[in-house]
Amino acid sequence: MKSSIRTDTFLPHPLQKVWRALVDPGLLSRWLMPNDFQPRVGHRFTFRTDPVPGAGFNGVIQCEVLALDPPRLLSISWATTGGIDTTVTWRLAPEGKGTRLFLVHQGFDDTDPQQQAAQRTLDSGWRSSMARRLEDLLAALE
Repeated sequence: MKSSIRTDTFLPHPLQKVWRALVDPGLLSRWLMPNDFQPRVGHRFTFRTDPVPGAGFNGVIQCEVLALDPPRLLSISWATTGGIDTTVTWRLAPEGKGTRLFLVHQGFDDTDPQQQAAQRTLDSGWRSSMARRLEDLLAALE
């Protein structure tokens, strides 16, 4: 059976500004990871981070832009050498003077202990450090 990470974050910033932080490769690298992203459906790219040899992770996440509906939806594949083959989707909605950012990271095999561990790690990252880094970046862009 497959499981998902779901987050719902209010950002006190306009929709276009949040969208820019998701699709501008330079800004994306500042809050998420170094990358060679291009906002174009079908574009294959990588994120790079620190390897975790004990988990069989080489630090490279292979991705492809699956869906793009500016400024409201970005969906990418997310695959690693550690056996993770998932999808990350960000959906944005204006809310008052800010933006509601919904994230769904889906496709984890909940019968695989390695994927369960990866899901726990990623869940924590999306909810805490990545959310905080995105908010810090948006505040700095004022």
